[in-house]
Amino acid sequence: MDTNELQQLVENISNEFFDRPFKHKARFNNRLKTTGGRYLLKSHDLEFNRKQLDIHGLDEFIGIIKHELCHYHLHLMKKGYRHRDQDFKELLKQVGGSRYCQIIPGERRQEPIKYIYLCGKCGQQYPRKRRVDTRKFVCGKCNGKLNLK
Repeated sequence: MDTNELQQLVENISNEFFDRPFKHKARFNNRLKTTGGRYLLKSHDLEFNRKQLDIHGLDEFIGIIKHELCHYHLHLMKKGYRHRDQDFKELLKQVGGSRYCQIIPGERRQEPIKYIYLCGKCGQQYPRKRRVDTRKFVCGKCNGKLNLK
């Protein structure tokens, strides 16, 4: 599917399920990794993850399009367009959109452990992905002082 076919598909779904036209741009964004799509508030454009279509198929992708169109139409109507808003939840249920997208295998990368803290008293190790303020935190076993290894 190319960009023109995506644009046509989004316009058709908008007319059929929302009875409202989609007047902005729909495109694929290859940088999206953990999400199926996104609605851009300033430009009102929609971006989609092509891998969702390639891996999970057209039916799943249509659910993602409906989800993003809910954000789009509610925002333009000045109603609650965020995930937590009741307007969004009701419209999403009404049109049969996906609440969550499927996980793409291998996309969620695990951050490497960068820091290892060692207790000065008992020697307990604490591997961490982020830095820890050793003035605030102590060993969970013996309350000893933590040192960066």
